[in-house]
Amino acid sequence: MTSPSLSSDTALSDDPVAFDDVQAVEFAKTAYLDVKRELAKVIVGQADVVEEILIAIFTRSHALLVGVPGLAKTLLISTIADTLQMSFKRIQFTPDLMPSDITGTEIIYQDPLSGTKEFKFLAGPLFANIVLADEINRTPPKTQAAMLEAMQERRVTVGGVTRPLPKPFFVLATQNPLEQEGTYPLPEAQLDRFMFLINVDYPSVEEELLIMKRGTGMVVEEPQPVLNADQIVAIQETVKKMPVADHVYRYAESLVRATRPRTHEAHDIAKKFLSVGAGPRASLGLIMAAKAHALINGQVYTGTHNVAAVAKSILRHRIAINFTAQSEGVTTDDIIARIVAAISGDEPIA
Repeated sequence: MTSPSLSSDTALSDDPVAFDDVQAVEFAKTAYLDVKRELAKVIVGQADVVEEILIAIFTRSHALLVGVPGLAKTLLISTIADTLQMSFKRIQFTPDLMPSDITGTEIIYQDPLSGTKEFKFLAGPLFANIVLADEINRTPPKTQAAMLEAMQERRVTVGGVTRPLPKPFFVLATQNPLEQEGTYPLPEAQLDRFMFLINVDYPSVEEELLIMKRGTGMVVEEPQPVLNADQIVAIQETVKKMPVADHVYRYAESLVRATRPRTHEAHDIAKKFLSVGAGPRASLGLIMAAKAHALINGQVYTGTHNVAAVAKSILRHRIAINFTAQSEGVTTDDIIARIVAAISGDEPIA
């Protein structure tokens, strides 16, 4: 038995629940377009990657960018920080990086006037609005685990004292493909903390030509600041208020439950090719990302098409393919596309 289809015709026949603060929607859409315009001065192409990073920021979430070296992942994140007028720190993850190198440490400080000594906390690079965790899978699991409390709780504990991180706080991490030497797979618990796993692909022919011209002599414009921390928080609040109709919740729930191979609701492709399905955090991520996707497109409601648009990047790191899938060359993206098509009613479920 497989997951029942939730046809797109049925979904569209339901009246959407509209958001009445049209001005807030217009502000968010305009801000998104302004950021994209400024990024285009430095970054060539990668429109989908930019969209998903901004959705992560607008939903108070984290994103992981995966791609081979040289695809401007680091440049993209640092440029986004420039356009958002927020504090920015880059952590270059290396095999010898220790947890205290990122969280901070306590040192003995002697007052030059009184001569008294006391412990003083030196904040690590995690104390910033935007943290670029560059090549996060180059460091051992002990240091990767130190990121967990910061990402989930937005605080760090050093010397028995818990210290809050700045608001807003985002981790935008980059990762090299695991097939490369000297990498450590991220623990599943840490992967699950990233709303998006974003695949950064090679540029098109035209884009690569423009990259060559810009990188070898063309005058490049400097991106200008567009948003500040307070405005980002305001957009995050707007995302929370975006309405979601019951049929959209059911659609997102059906997508997630169809990935769980050992349940009666699983799609046949999940039963055949998956060893692990997505958990409840995927359902939450689908709804929040769909809200933000609707917002930046100027919609006053959240639809099933918004959920489908973000499904791959939400789900691909939360499911695991089995040996059968590996032997047949089936990827997580292939499986997600089939499930989305089936739940949407675009293909029959065998």
